[in-house]
Amino acid sequence: MSNIILVILLILALCLIVTVLLQRSEGGGLGIGGGGGNGTGGRPPASPVAKLTWFFGAGFMATCLALTVISSREAANDSLLSGELTPQTTTKVKGSDSPLGAGSLLPPTAEDQPATPPTAED
Repeated sequence: MSNIILVILLILALCLIVTVLLQRSEGGGLGIGGGGGNGTGGRPPASPVAKLTWFFGAGFMATCLALTVISSREAANDSLLSGELTPQTTTKVKGSDSPLGAGSLLPPTAEDQPATPPTAED
């Protein structure tokens, strides 16, 4: 179900991008440009492209919320320990009795020997 909503979300995002790019600039972005100066002070009536942008924006927000709710419900049913644990194989190095193998981050013990370079006999 979440995959279907995710596809709808991506389609709405692309439609929203296209409709925003199709709109005519009003010249007031970031305070740059003239801005018309007709003296009325009101906004002109919304064009059909602007109404379509509002529609796609509302749909985008609704699908985002739906995807959040669905994914949180799916995450509530999952647990880190619910799956089967598979034993990992470890590699043993000479003189290492660590259950985690040679790459262990445990501090060295008293019987650990310092690292020596490999010889031709190894």
